Amino acid sequence: MGRGYIVENMVEKYLSSLQAPDSTGTSCVTGLLIGQSTSQRDLVALAVRTPQRNTDGQGSPSINRRAWISLDHLDVEWVTEHARQVSRMLPGGLSILGVFLVTVPELSKEAQNILRQLIFAVDKHISKGRLWSLTNEDVTEKVALHICTETRKTVCRTFDIRDPKSSAKPADWKYQLGVCTSWQVLTCSVGLDLLIPVLDMRVLPQDMEKCMKKKNAKPVQQTFQAQILIPMAEPPSVQTSTVLVKMCSGSLSLKGMVHCRAYLQSNKSRVKDAAKVIKRDIINTVSSRVEMFLEDLLMEGVDNGSVEQVLPRRVFASLPGMTLCVCDYMFPDECLSDVSDRLKELLDWDMPEDSIDTSQEAIIGRTSLKLKTTSTVDTVPEMPCDHPNKAPKSLKNYYISVAMAAAVALLATGTSLLYLSD
Repeated sequence: MGRGYIVENMVEKYLSSLQAPDSTGTSCVTGLLIGQSTSQRDLVALAVRTPQRNTDGQGSPSINRRAWISLDHLDVEWVTEHARQVSRMLPGGLSILGVFLVTVPELSKEAQNILRQLIFAVDKHISKGRLWSLTNEDVTEKVALHICTETRKTVCRTFDIRDPKSSAKPADWKYQLGVCTSWQVLTCSVGLDLLIPVLDMRVLPQDMEKCMKKKNAKPVQQTFQAQILIPMAEPPSVQTSTVLVKMCSGSLSLKGMVHCRAYLQSNKSRVKDAAKVIKRDIINTVSSRVEMFLEDLLMEGVDNGSVEQVLPRRVFASLPGMTLCVCDYMFPDECLSDVSDRLKELLDWDMPEDSIDTSQEAIIGRTSLKLKTTSTVDTVPEMPCDHPNKAPKSLKNYYISVAMAAAVALLATGTSLLYLSD
């Protein structure tokens, strides 16, 4: 027998409520399975359906029986993007264990191929932004669950994401009451005070992407040329050494306090396990906030000179009937209703505003991000506009944005080396 999955009873109720086709005419329902993996078994705490994609006013498609007989229209890109957004909301110790698919009986055979495709696509999309590497102790099998709408029969299989050619393995899927009522909670607050120089503002997007993908950075040895002005005892002459001085176009500083939280499911967990999940949460929360900051900055653009902005604040929401929490990030101009709406959209859970905890990161002590840039060019030409409906963007702003991303990538990599090292 393959891996065993112990599933919270509320997940069964949730999956039973999903129907395909639904009122929007969707031929299937896709979603994510969230929980924690160990070497012996996996615990599934939450199931989250993929939200409907905005059709830009085209309205919901009509229900057509002929449309049910194929899954060719399934939007894999939308499923993977939903998984990326949800992964930001998971504290340490919780992760996306796999995907589920609810279909009519006619699509049962085709569903297995679609599930395989979704498993590898979701993992690939999430791993792009992951700043830590899997260890030999990490479980690499992901679960694919298929549910028939008429018989409610479930077929549970796993795929090893390390091997793109891996075949499906049968797995045991069992529901149990109280799976998520006695998990251990780990919390800590980490002070950050980091400074990264930006050597060249003309960072190309492909270089930025390579830097973001870099998981295991190694110390770089540099040669410098300088003159020692302090006289040495023997001999009393000027000493010289090789130094290479480079002009920095700017700098990026990250300073403040971040609140971290992680969960462990077993009372037999080792100190090593606790350290691993809390360290990964440190990296994840810093990385997620920086990503959101850059996304916001690239949309709004930046002015010349210095840019200083407070990173989004981490807030937590308790899942009903569980000791587990999920998190979200609230920008300074947002309110609790924005967080509640986002949790409803991405997790399909109603989160009252009074159940959202905003006290863990005080306003005075929360993380802030500051970028200082300098330029030797007074006048910068405008970037050519490829699309007539889009306004041209300042080349200087473009350089600032991509340079920020490259600097943040270095910062995040350095932070990962700092906190993930033994």
